[in-house]
Amino acid sequence: MADHGSRTGAGAGNGAPDAVPGDIGRVVASAAADGILAVDADGRVVFCNPAAEELFSRSAAELVGKEFGFPLVVGETTIDLMLPDRNVRVVEMRVTTALVETDTLHVAALRDITRRRRAQQELEAALERQNVVVAVAAHQLHNPLATIGVLADTLLDHRAVLSDRARAAAVHRIAERTAHLQALVRKLLTAARIDAAAPQAAAEDIPVLPFLIERLGNVTEQIEAVRLSCAPGLVARVDRLAFSEMLTNCLENAFTHGRPPVRARVVARDHQWLEISVSDHGDGVPEEFAPQLFERFTRGPNAELAGEGTGLGLWVVRGLARANGGDAWYEPSSAGGACFRLRLPRAPDE
Repeated sequence: MADHGSRTGAGAGNGAPDAVPGDIGRVVASAAADGILAVDADGRVVFCNPAAEELFSRSAAELVGKEFGFPLVVGETTIDLMLPDRNVRVVEMRVTTALVETDTLHVAALRDITRRRRAQQELEAALERQNVVVAVAAHQLHNPLATIGVLADTLLDHRAVLSDRARAAAVHRIAERTAHLQALVRKLLTAARIDAAAPQAAAEDIPVLPFLIERLGNVTEQIEAVRLSCAPGLVARVDRLAFSEMLTNCLENAFTHGRPPVRARVVARDHQWLEISVSDHGDGVPEEFAPQLFERFTRGPNAELAGEGTGLGLWVVRGLARANGGDAWYEPSSAGGACFRLRLPRAPDE
């Protein structure tokens, strides 16, 4: 509100100046809302109730006599109210007009709907995410399921003449596509858990080296292409399932988008933190794309050509790392490829 000086008789700190006719108070009292302002024909505030003082974060002395600053159109509208601390409140305003003696008086009934608007925006964003998840899932599920269906029909067709080698190749391809579907479902379920802010399981002390070896055995047949570096005594304090998801996604990302050899390295930065890096010898990440790496459903420039990946893996990694008190980020690898780093809490020394 612009300060044009107090009018004669206006400015009592209790919001009801003596010079304001008593009829204004009766008009204001008849309105039902959180905050009430009475504004004269010149657009200046002549009355405010305590709820309006709280809503504007200003005293009655600061409000009365000043220009209201918003259009006074009979009916309902929504305004953005700038507070002294520069925060913004979303306010629903209902304006009525009364005739007090011979003066026209506008009564603005104000209700703070900031939380309602924020909840509505969050709901809309959640629904949009769900729509995207369904679209991505449908797209990513279609091709593997179609491949499995064709191969299964071929194997079941007694009229088909297949050599043992061809039959084994078909079975291997079915197993490969099934593993891809399982990984996709795992990512989608993890993303849903992160969105729902589901509580993490209790963190536990996990010896990192044997855990890494187990993950390598589970996620890839190219284990011989992984160079592992980790001191035997390092122990992480982290949720076991989340730790597995983070490592799995980092390794899958390196083999999908990089080239071997892939290096997994674990070091203790201090008594509080462990740092895990997974790097490859691929082409790296284009500089202009690097800021988007950890965004949900973001895929690299060549991902569409490859036809694989949901754009969820790295988003899941960062979400789980932060949920466990750590973080995840990207750096160009000294070997010329990509390097993804995890910082996770270290178990206290015994």
